[in-house]
Amino acid sequence: MYFDVASTAPLHPVARQALTAALDEGWADPARLYRSGRQARMLLDAARETVAAVLGARADEVSFTASGTQAVQLGLLGALSGNRRRGGHLLHSAVEHSSVLHVAERHAAAGGEVTVAPVDRAGRVDPAAFAALLRPDTALAALQSANHEVGTVQPVGEVAARCAEAGVPLLVDAAQSAGRMDVPARWSLLTASAHKWGGPPGVGILAVRKGVRYASPLPADEREGGRVPGFVNVPAIVAAAAALRAVRAEAERENARLHELVERIRARVPQLVPEVEVVGDPVRRLPHLVTFSCLYVDGEVLLTELDRAGFAVSSGSSCTSSTLTPSHVLAAMGVLTEGNVRVSLPYGTAEADVERFLAVLPELVAGVRAPLGLDLPAPKAEPAVRTLVIDALGKRCPLPVIELAKRIGEVPVGGTVAVLADDEAARLDVPAWCEMREQEYAGEAPAADYGGDRGSAYLVVRRS
Repeated sequence: MYFDVASTAPLHPVARQALTAALDEGWADPARLYRSGRQARMLLDAARETVAAVLGARADEVSFTASGTQAVQLGLLGALSGNRRRGGHLLHSAVEHSSVLHVAERHAAAGGEVTVAPVDRAGRVDPAAFAALLRPDTALAALQSANHEVGTVQPVGEVAARCAEAGVPLLVDAAQSAGRMDVPARWSLLTASAHKWGGPPGVGILAVRKGVRYASPLPADEREGGRVPGFVNVPAIVAAAAALRAVRAEAERENARLHELVERIRARVPQLVPEVEVVGDPVRRLPHLVTFSCLYVDGEVLLTELDRAGFAVSSGSSCTSSTLTPSHVLAAMGVLTEGNVRVSLPYGTAEADVERFLAVLPELVAGVRAPLGLDLPAPKAEPAVRTLVIDALGKRCPLPVIELAKRIGEVPVGGTVAVLADDEAARLDVPAWCEMREQEYAGEAPAADYGGDRGSAYLVVRRS
């Protein structure tokens, strides 16, 4: 079972079809005026318009790069160069992708200044604290849309608003959320990576808003708006655009389902395995990703055992085969950097596959711990879920409230129910029901935070 789409997703069937067709129809140089060149250019333009529409950009703001990492690097370096008259200060969060950290290191080595915004134990920045670190000489700020290791969704909209007030451009790395969730508004630069959503590897996205100062850090080239030199891979770009459009259409159906499967993992792993902590924000998170830390376990050893059992997962453990250094994300959060397992479910994951994972995990963890001779207490039994999502989208009131009344007992006292609804009456009915039933109404959030594609999430905390 492949449970590692946060690293790379399998090629989407639509992408495979589009790639095969484009290899025949879009192989020529799109900069040439002869027929095959014009045909390649039409395919490239159509792909650019598709990507722009999904990401909320103009087509002429979108450039294609060779990878998501290259997109981040070009975006950061180009924006820093374009805003050098303002100053040489770069601000980014402590949990950004390594591509951001490497650029920051280079920027500091060249004489620039870098400030790292801290995160809480859930891996989330505080918008006010982030904004407080902006300075008159801040040339650029960077904040990912969602974290690649623990799935926490960042408050990009709030941060973007504060950056706009300060006149500071914000680069948003949307690699993990593009295609799955709505793109946050008010970004200045946006990056993404096609192989994360089922497109072919070797295609990245760099979008730069009109009016944002940008100076390419590379020698001039007439292609891709002057931002990315070299011959573009038209067939791969066409396939990437087709996959993005397909997964965005599937997200309406799949996000809520995957959210519930991940919630099952979040709730049951601590029940089944002693000395385990599930990390990341339990509410504001990606619908398909969960990370948990097993005390007294080497993450790489556990991953090997899971692979033997037929499960491909990844780890943010302190010692990885490639770097032998602790995960900077987990370290910044202040959580355990040993024995981490990241599970990220692909579209189409079956409930039976998750149940099988939960069945084999306790024995594998116990086997890894056995040589240590530890006498660990059994996990305490807890109700099945602590956060329950009720998808009432498309249902008119009082159906959302009826579903809430029927299912609130599935969470323990103190647990949260998120009712997804697009009927405006729910905004009045849910709080009124809470008042009548002595439950706590915790407010309203975007439905996208809980896997919905429209409407709002009405949050109810069980008190009795």
